Amino acid sequence: MAARPLLAAGALNQACVCMPLRGRCVTVSRVVTDRRLPFLQSFVMARRGALAGVGLLACCLCWCVVVQPALATCAGGGGRRYDAMFVFGDSLADTGNICVNKSAAATLLLTFAQPPYGMTYFGHPTCRCSDGRLVVDFLAGERGLPLLPPSKRSGGDFRRGANMAIVGATALDFDFLKSIGLGYPIWNNGAMNVQLQWFRRLLPSICGAPQSCRAHLSKSLFVFGSLGGNDYNAMLFFGFTVDQAKNYTPKIVDAIATGVEKLVAMGAAEIVVPGVMPVGCFPVYLAILPSSNKADYDELGCLRPLNALSVYHNALLQSRIAGLQARYIRSSPPARIMYADYYTLVAQMLHTPARFGFRSGITACCGAGGGEYNYEFDARCGMKGAAACPVPSSHVCWDGAHTTEAANRLIAGGWLRGPYCHPPILH
Repeated sequence: MAARPLLAAGALNQACVCMPLRGRCVTVSRVVTDRRLPFLQSFVMARRGALAGVGLLACCLCWCVVVQPALATCAGGGGRRYDAMFVFGDSLADTGNICVNKSAAATLLLTFAQPPYGMTYFGHPTCRCSDGRLVVDFLAGERGLPLLPPSKRSGGDFRRGANMAIVGATALDFDFLKSIGLGYPIWNNGAMNVQLQWFRRLLPSICGAPQSCRAHLSKSLFVFGSLGGNDYNAMLFFGFTVDQAKNYTPKIVDAIATGVEKLVAMGAAEIVVPGVMPVGCFPVYLAILPSSNKADYDELGCLRPLNALSVYHNALLQSRIAGLQARYIRSSPPARIMYADYYTLVAQMLHTPARFGFRSGITACCGAGGGEYNYEFDARCGMKGAAACPVPSSHVCWDGAHTTEAANRLIAGGWLRGPYCHPPILH
């Protein structure tokens, strides 16, 4: 039986055209809130103060790019075959490491370890930050690979793939973040370089000797990110201005590019590197980092300064990836580096949800309070007082910070066939 396409024809005829976004990027300005620290302390906990350390916003999210007026043709083709798939990143990609990495008692306090998380596909929480499958789940399924087990799970079979991503992961190392006063908000031990260490330790059980591993990895698909979102979260929610956070963007992007180089040195030949999403359009940011300046909001109500930071991050990342593409396509053996555009499609879905089959864009499916955002700080999804909407597939936004399974399916299709991955994975 032929595999079901990730994008229905009715959705793709619109999604295959890159349209200009309404609104524009403006000068980055200060965003102030007095609720940053309480937010960090309890975002991922069902009860405030129950875990040591501070909860960074479960990465999630979305850091934007400006969509320029342009047309893009959808990439077709039957696609490449991969023997395995390996994933690195944060809550956009974590399939369970955050729960494996915690004690049973601590796991019970994680909001995304509670119903209604997982309700759509699994029927129960799996520690995925969605109502069902993530983008990486759809990528694996489309290529005939199993749902990837979290790498921290003992006794797992990782020959066909493993997931190193973990909620709250940063691109920069903990020691550096601590040196700039951000040690307190970093609440797990899964920064990018730590994930690479986890992967190296797994390799002997996956493919044996180094030469065998190089051959195996060359026939595998790697998804490296999204990374960087939690670095900005730590800064913004711990008192940095947007301008101050922007000063660290080159260092964050350099770290990601160096991580890609490390994978190529290990033998990886197919690497997808996602950017960050339009966080300025997600309820958690709108609620925690409000602005008193009306000019900071676009016509949808998104925060322009936050999206401008996303634009800057993605522009630098694309530039670095272009350099890596030119370098490695001529190397021996060659490696293909792909930039995956999280922002453009998500921004389009949020601005014009009906075009993609959604009834709601910016409003969270799972939350409390109703209104424009359906988001309350003290009654977040997975906490007492919160509830899910009857049909999650009618929403783009799941919990105020992450996308629904329905949105994740569309994103995966746009990466596989275009036009939201450069070049498309199946090209």
